[in-house]
Amino acid sequence: MLQEKRIRQLKEAVAAQRELMFQAERHIWKHPETGYREWKTNEYLKTEFEKLGYQLTMAGNIPGFYTDLDTGRSGPKVLIMGEMDSLIVTNHPECDPETGYVHACGHNAQAAALLGIAAALKEPGVLDGMSGSIRLMAVPAEELIEIGFREELRRQGIIKYFGGKVEFMYRGYMDGCDIALLVHTASGDKPCISITPGSNGCVTKNIYFEGVAAHAGGAPHLGVNALYAATQALGAVNALRETFREQDTIRFHPIITKGGDAVNAIPNDVRVESYVRGSTLDAIAKTNNKVNRALAASAASLGANVRLCDRPGYTPLVNQPSLYDLTCQVVREAFGEDHLVFRPRSTGCTDMGDVSAVMATVQPYCSGAKGVGHGADYQIADPESALVLSAQYQLLMVEALLQEEARLGKEVVATAKLDFPSMAAYFEAVDKFFLDKEAVHYNEDGTVTLDFQNL
Repeated sequence: MLQEKRIRQLKEAVAAQRELMFQAERHIWKHPETGYREWKTNEYLKTEFEKLGYQLTMAGNIPGFYTDLDTGRSGPKVLIMGEMDSLIVTNHPECDPETGYVHACGHNAQAAALLGIAAALKEPGVLDGMSGSIRLMAVPAEELIEIGFREELRRQGIIKYFGGKVEFMYRGYMDGCDIALLVHTASGDKPCISITPGSNGCVTKNIYFEGVAAHAGGAPHLGVNALYAATQALGAVNALRETFREQDTIRFHPIITKGGDAVNAIPNDVRVESYVRGSTLDAIAKTNNKVNRALAASAASLGANVRLCDRPGYTPLVNQPSLYDLTCQVVREAFGEDHLVFRPRSTGCTDMGDVSAVMATVQPYCSGAKGVGHGADYQIADPESALVLSAQYQLLMVEALLQEEARLGKEVVATAKLDFPSMAAYFEAVDKFFLDKEAVHYNEDGTVTLDFQNL
């Protein structure tokens, strides 16, 4: 499929950007920022892209941008993305000492590889023989954390969706794109590209337990303990776990972000964040309803209340089979069979799943990190793999899709099996996960009514 001479040319075009990518990766590593806060990274990448001659469309009131490169010949538009946000791992030895921010998932390498691809595409002859166009996009907020902060951005009207790619889709930044590609950094013992069938999706949950404050020692009988309501509720959800089907790969993993105000006062305001993850939107919706019932009933049993604040999280990722197969072919032809690794389906989540719901998408992984993802020992150990190999693979995928009048790219688009026929249909489906309710109603006749479902 790929000509040997062309493989060498494109790999060399990327390798020539090695120092640019290495410097970018180190700079972004040293300036970690969590989702929708990536202003330093945004400015750094903006400056570097503009040095290369790109005209950027900036997101404006949130970090991120995109730019188009047209071959001058008709064909599909291939979207290549790099994520900018970090995590919070406060015991990582290289985290920001004030914030705990650190790139413990390798997005710094993704963003640097995106810059390398942008530079390689400007090399003489790289676009020769390609038909169609390429959209390069730096995206914010893939890690679905600090959902209380993101809810505040929603209330301010800055964002509607917690995930950066979902927000970009909502703003129209992916309109006209036909095929999407992103390479995530991963750990590995050797340089390789690994591929999975896909991953879970999720709904995000801000859960507010409301009680009545009172003196914890002198008059606890006058209070309603919101912390007890929360712990009882989490126990009730744990009791549901045996009802979760294995094929649905359900995950519920709450954290208490506020447990009270003072040790000598009955807690009246307790806050919990969590997801409900699952393999399909239907499984997520059904399980989330069970979870909300358990939360509401537990609060009612103690005379408390609970306010449910559910938001669309991420749609399950489906790596399009044609792009999955193409990844295998490109890796074998350009790097060798020993560079190809197969992984099982992941129970993690990514907003690449939302992209995959509306356009042909693939998200493989590229080695180069060491340590546990999201852990205190995570590092970029092999930048040659995490940056150069990653960018070479992505550029070769573009070549495979857009060569020969974009024959293969057109075929991928024509045969793609997507969850939704349009962006509008997708948003109609995910918007059903929005929920804002006080779930317990105390009636005048002494009865209690639970209201925890979407209308």
